[in-house]
Amino acid sequence: MDIRSAQKLAWENKTAKGFNTSDVPLEFGLLTAEIGEAFTAWRKGLPDLGEELADVFLYLVALAEMNGIDLSDEVAHKIDKNTRRVYERNEHGVPIRIGEG
Repeated sequence: MDIRSAQKLAWENKTAKGFNTSDVPLEFGLLTAEIGEAFTAWRKGLPDLGEELADVFLYLVALAEMNGIDLSDEVAHKIDKNTRRVYERNEHGVPIRIGEG
């Protein structure tokens, strides 16, 4: 499934179920909670890590929809931008961006 389709389906589910579709700060809070659940699943080695990551994705695309953002286009743009960035490692081995290719 592509991002655009997932965004549309996640939004349709929210509206059909009467979930939050307008309170952006609440949606950020719910997204944060889902990230916490995913981290806990990973940390404890629980079998539902994939499902928790899917929840994070669904909250994220719904948040994008609330704000009129086509996340598919934004992700493609960001991946392109990231591939053109140039990094060098500092004396501690940390990658430091030194330019845009």
